[in-house]
Amino acid sequence: MKAPAAAMNLESLITRLGEMWTITLAGGLIGLLFGFFAHRSRFCLRSAVIEFARGTREGKLTVWLFTFSTAVLLTQALILAGVMDVREARQLANRGSLSGAAIGGAMFGAGMILARGCSSRLLVLAAQGNLRALLSGLVFAVTAQSALSGLLSPLRLAISGWWTVDGGSARDLLVITGWGHTGGLLFGAVWLGAALVWGWRQRVRFWGWFGAIGVGVMVAAAWLATYLISRAAFDLVIPIQSLSFTGPAADTLMLVLSPPGQALKFDLGLVPGVALGAFLSALLWRELKLEGFQGGQAMRRYIAGAILMGFGGMLAGGCAVGAGVSGAAVFTMTSWVTLSAIWASAMLTDGWVDRPHEAQSPPQPAASDHFGPEASASYARP
Repeated sequence: MKAPAAAMNLESLITRLGEMWTITLAGGLIGLLFGFFAHRSRFCLRSAVIEFARGTREGKLTVWLFTFSTAVLLTQALILAGVMDVREARQLANRGSLSGAAIGGAMFGAGMILARGCSSRLLVLAAQGNLRALLSGLVFAVTAQSALSGLLSPLRLAISGWWTVDGGSARDLLVITGWGHTGGLLFGAVWLGAALVWGWRQRVRFWGWFGAIGVGVMVAAAWLATYLISRAAFDLVIPIQSLSFTGPAADTLMLVLSPPGQALKFDLGLVPGVALGAFLSALLWRELKLEGFQGGQAMRRYIAGAILMGFGGMLAGGCAVGAGVSGAAVFTMTSWVTLSAIWASAMLTDGWVDRPHEAQSPPQPAASDHFGPEASASYARP
C-alpha cells in the first residue's frame, strides 16, 4: 500500500504545483542537500585523484569512494526492488559516443587539475565566497553552452561521430558483462565495505564519511525523483536523470541571459539549490570568506582549466559527477569510459604540471594553492 499511497501523494502535489514546478523544486531540494553534504565532506574528485597518484593517505580518496559506492549500491537496490526503472534515461537509451567519452573525459580531467576543482566543486566553493571558483564556473558554463549549440558545437559533433555505440543493452555494462543488477548491487557493497575499512583506519572525520554518503544518497534520490515524476506527469515529458553539472550550468546561464518566461526543469532547480546548500553549510560553520586570484599567471591557469572542463564535459556527456558517479551508478558504458579517462588524464596532468612545480617551489599556504581554506587539509583525524 505504501507505493500506491506515495504515487497518490505525488499526483496530488503535481496537481497543486504543476509538473514544471514540481520537477524544478525536486531539483532544488536535492541540490540543496547535495551542496550541503558536498561542502561538509569536502567531496572532490580532483583531491581523490591527487591523493591516489601521490600515494598519500589523507582520507580524500576514501571520501570520494564513500560517495561513489553509496550511489552505486542505493541506485542498484532501488532498481532491484522494482521501485524505479532507468532504462529510458538518456545515458542508457540514446546512442552514445565512445570517442567523445574518451577525449572529453581526458580534457575534463586535465581541466580539473588546472582549475583546482571539478565543476561541482567550483559551484560549492563559489557559494562560500571564492571568487576564483566563481569566475572559473562562469567560464565553464559559457564554454559548455558554446559546445552545446554555439561556436564549438561543430567540433563537438565531429569528435562525437568518430566512434559511437548503440543505446539500450549495447551501452549497458550490466547486460554486456552478464552481472545483472544483483552484480551491480554487490559491486557497490564491496566498495562501500572497502570505504568503511579505509575510513576507520584513516580515522576519517564524521562529516567526511557521513557527508560523502549523503552526496551518494542524493545521486540515487535524483534518479528516483525524476523517475517517479516522469511517470506521474501527463502534459510534460520529464526526462529520467540524476545529478550532473555540465548541461545544468549551461541551462542556468541561458535562463539568466534569456527573456523571462523560460520553461523550468530539474536542472534549473539543481544549480541554485547546490549553491544555497553550500552557502548554508559555510554560514553555519563560519567558513564564508572572500578569496581572489594571486597574479595573472594563476588566473590564466584557472581559465584554461575551466575551458577544458566545459568543452570536455559537454563532449563526454557528463562531468565528474554526471558521468563519474550518476552515470557509473547505472553502469552505462560511456560513463565508465569517461570516468577512466578523467582519472588517467588528471593523474598525468598532476604529474606533468603540479608536482614538478611544487618540488621546485617552497610550500605555500593552503588558501593560496587551493580554492578553500581547508581544501588541502587532511580528512583524517590527527
